[in-house]
Amino acid sequence: MMTELSMHLYTGLCFATAAFSCMLLGVVGIPGGWLLIAFAIGVNCAQGLWLPPDAPHVFHWITILSCVFVGIAGEFVELALGGYGAKLFGASKRGVIGAVIGSPVGAVLGTLLIPIPIVGTLVGAGLGAALGALAGELLARKRAHESWKPALGAAVGRILGSLAKLPFIVTIAVILATAAFVP
Repeated sequence: MMTELSMHLYTGLCFATAAFSCMLLGVVGIPGGWLLIAFAIGVNCAQGLWLPPDAPHVFHWITILSCVFVGIAGEFVELALGGYGAKLFGASKRGVIGAVIGSPVGAVLGTLLIPIPIVGTLVGAGLGAALGALAGELLARKRAHESWKPALGAAVGRILGSLAKLPFIVTIAVILATAAFVP
């Protein structure tokens, strides 16, 4: 029979493995940080299956809440870089808004239409940001030949935003994996 300490160690090892997997998912454009937070909440809800009923939660709510804030910051950075890229390349306000809206829509469609890990999501996000910026520029009554540069900036910014989000996912994974080992 396993002791409570060995069960915490086992839980920590399992969670560390899940954290590594979620970091890889984050690289391919799947929301690995959010999946990891959801998994931590699930562990807290189901821990009575392997830990004594009076055992404290594996993850303190402050730890989970901290990870939620890190996740929100990562999402903000990812979206902001798409808009910033468009603005840096001369987009109007409508072009920036189009890039920010088009980016997540394109990421989802790219993941569905191009089922190659990383490629589909990044291509979709870049194209979505570019098409959103292009649409915004055309709505701002700019000519089509003037709108390609902001669209290119939006695409580059969005791809860089996806890569910039990775440290946030790693931070969530490290915080939760470390907390999983503490009895």
